[in-house]
Amino acid sequence: MTREDTLALLREHTKTDSLLKHAYGVEAAMRAYARKLGGDEEAWGVAGLIHDFDYEQNPDPEHHPEVGARILEERGYPAEVVYSVRAHAEYLNLPRNDAMSKTLFAVDELVGFIVAVALVRPSKSVMDVEVSSVKKKMKQKSFAAAVSRDDIVRGAAELGVSLDEHLQTVVDALKGIADELGLA
Repeated sequence: MTREDTLALLREHTKTDSLLKHAYGVEAAMRAYARKLGGDEEAWGVAGLIHDFDYEQNPDPEHHPEVGARILEERGYPAEVVYSVRAHAEYLNLPRNDAMSKTLFAVDELVGFIVAVALVRPSKSVMDVEVSSVKKKMKQKSFAAAVSRDDIVRGAAELGVSLDEHLQTVVDALKGIADELGLA
């Protein structure tokens, strides 16, 4: 389960630039939280990188992320990574009892939301995004309307951190890979 092998699997199944960049962003956020919470940074990063790799072929809840999870099991990914991939899908109603699965759920929607905030800034740069601007956009129901604000808030609560701390952790993680995301 190396990052290189995982990138190959991701790119085999994911063709759109936006979904690839989402995977890189979630990976960065997962790595940041692994450092913060004492998790295995490589395993957490892999979980973030691969969590939606089956989405383009299986966008419906009936199949995603179950199809992907079965592929990961067949390829010998650790059980905690596979479980986290499954548990990030709220509609599967799986308990998130471990730090990795709680974190994947907590950062998934938030990464997409922060990217959306960056893209509406005049600079189109995540480097200009602050916690206050993310919170302001969260109050605008029409902005990135498909993103569940409740999931973002619940994710921070499940991690036992304040919303501000959670937003800052993920903003900082995305700033660290701004070039890779095309948001420098």
